[in-house]
Amino acid sequence: MEEFIRYQEWYRDVKTPCYIVEEALLRKNAEVLQSVREKSGAHILLAQKAFSMYHTYPLLRKYLDGTTASGVYEARLGKEEFGGETHVFSPAYTEEDFKKLLDFCDHIVLNTPGQVRKFRDLMEKCRNGGTGKQVSFGIRVNPEYSEIETDLYNPCFANSRLGTTLDELQKSEELFGLVDGIHFHTMCEQNADTLKRTLAVVEKKFRKYLKMDSVKWVNFGGGHHITRKDYDLECLTDCVRRIREAYQVEVYLEPGEAVGLNTGFLVSTVLDTMKNGMELAILDTSAACHMPDVLEMPYRPEIIGTDGTLAGKPGEKKYTYRLGGPTCLAGDIIGDYSFDEPLKEGDQLIFCDMAHYSMVKNNTFNGMRLPSILYRREDGSIETVKKFGYEDFKGRLS
Repeated sequence: MEEFIRYQEWYRDVKTPCYIVEEALLRKNAEVLQSVREKSGAHILLAQKAFSMYHTYPLLRKYLDGTTASGVYEARLGKEEFGGETHVFSPAYTEEDFKKLLDFCDHIVLNTPGQVRKFRDLMEKCRNGGTGKQVSFGIRVNPEYSEIETDLYNPCFANSRLGTTLDELQKSEELFGLVDGIHFHTMCEQNADTLKRTLAVVEKKFRKYLKMDSVKWVNFGGGHHITRKDYDLECLTDCVRRIREAYQVEVYLEPGEAVGLNTGFLVSTVLDTMKNGMELAILDTSAACHMPDVLEMPYRPEIIGTDGTLAGKPGEKKYTYRLGGPTCLAGDIIGDYSFDEPLKEGDQLIFCDMAHYSMVKNNTFNGMRLPSILYRREDGSIETVKKFGYEDFKGRLS
């Protein structure tokens, strides 16, 4: 973000709304992840659910081992555009999708013993070479432990559908033989100390299975904020090494947000200002359509104003505005921010940290135009990767 503030001229001419991803910042994150790979021996995969800008895959594949997906289309995208290892997990598969995934994927993680039984014949055929491709199968476990406070993002909250509990797994131990990997995902935007405590629970509950000769790998899932400035890389490396050595398994990490963290921006223009109890500004950017995490998380992005300074919290600077989008949704509110000068029509506002969970989640509610996608190369050149129009809106309808 600090680097971006220094460049104040080139973005004034872009047509808004638009996402801009910075190649230099993306490479910086990728280098951190590569360092973790080299020091820990972990396989690191891009979780495409957070960041699927495949225009950047030629860069990222130099640093990462492959991709992970949540369904057929993401898996195919990873296989075709990224290469390397292709992994997938879904709470449940249809037979049609499972057969397609056998062609795309190196690892397929199943959610329950019931799913393993359903696809037993296909899995055995694949393991015996009958499909022409070797695929490794894993099962997702639920340690019933998490430090995430928001249930919407907590895979281990009460009655979660994600993963098999120890009680249920103990009823299906015969499946280990078909299954040669264990997957768990319990984290969201958390540091390595959380992983360390989580591993203690995982080991206590599932040590018997980790020690089985048939188990060849363990996947720690995602939610590791590895590229955050205060992240404890040494602790993460120690965790990975210890599990690898204790159980003689390969270890996988699936960061998504950590790949795109602080590498992208969403440039917006003020369309109008008004007053109703407080100062209001209407932008050409919608929280509901263009940055859904602002409403869902909820998440408050930093904003760079037209003068190149960061906006403040309400009342921190002289002029406070409630920023809202152009849709008819009453709750399409981005948040309350303060500025040194009054906002006016035509002012540009830049929302920070908009590479992850933005492009992958945006939508065309109300017929909103999707933001263009721009890529700023390390030499300063700007590449327009994608523009969207009416046909993109119409194509999703019938």
